[in-house]
Amino acid sequence: MWGRVDGDVVRVLTGSPIDGSPSDDGRVIALDTAVFLHPVVPPVFYAVGMNYKSHVAHAQALGNKTAVLPDRPEVAYRANNALTGHRAPIVRPAEVTGRFEAEPELVAVIGRRLRHATYAEAREAVFGWTIGNDVSAREWQHADRSFWRSKNSDTFKPMGPWIETDLDPLAQTTALRVNGEERASFATGAMVFDPYDYIVETTRYLTMHPGDVLWLGADATCQLEPGDTVEVEISGIGVLANPVVLAQTPQERPRR
Repeated sequence: MWGRVDGDVVRVLTGSPIDGSPSDDGRVIALDTAVFLHPVVPPVFYAVGMNYKSHVAHAQALGNKTAVLPDRPEVAYRANNALTGHRAPIVRPAEVTGRFEAEPELVAVIGRRLRHATYAEAREAVFGWTIGNDVSAREWQHADRSFWRSKNSDTFKPMGPWIETDLDPLAQTTALRVNGEERASFATGAMVFDPYDYIVETTRYLTMHPGDVLWLGADATCQLEPGDTVEVEISGIGVLANPVVLAQTPQERPRR
């Protein structure tokens, strides 16, 4: 179900705002009681890494020898099953040990079909902006040949709370909080390559479609523990908040 946030209420819409011009269907839901899904189910989930200089330096300090500043904008992929919404729990698998971290990210939502886009076309093609929390299990990240579980396990990619369509994303500030305590704050636009650089480069080879999302990297990380509540705020968009819980082991799951 799509909705339009209007002050302290959500007005329910008919149809998708990405695909056309939806209208109000007359129903209204109080914002504080609304249940938020991730605001779009992307045809393709693109993600970038090492897009902030200080994040690269932090990774190098932790011994990541592959952490280098990118010399061109390259995308990777994530799995839709990892997506979850605002206020939904991030579930840490019982097998996870070591660093279990949050990374606050700006997310671009594509609004039109693109191939061989110019920079100006890339700017025009963004439908809006939302917030992502790139949760990562670091020991899995370094142990596996790919990121299949370290970044793609269920609930590891909270996104939301909504899509903001009237925003200069590069003029904002990103903040990361755990249990109300600020752990990091940085200029959202201080990227190595900006969102439109990535769209231009990607569409040289791949067709982007309406609803695709592009996660744009983080300039901070912090440790998460079960019982925490993590918040990512990007000024001009809002706050994405999620509790962290520990998954039940198979032996602990209640029997029917």
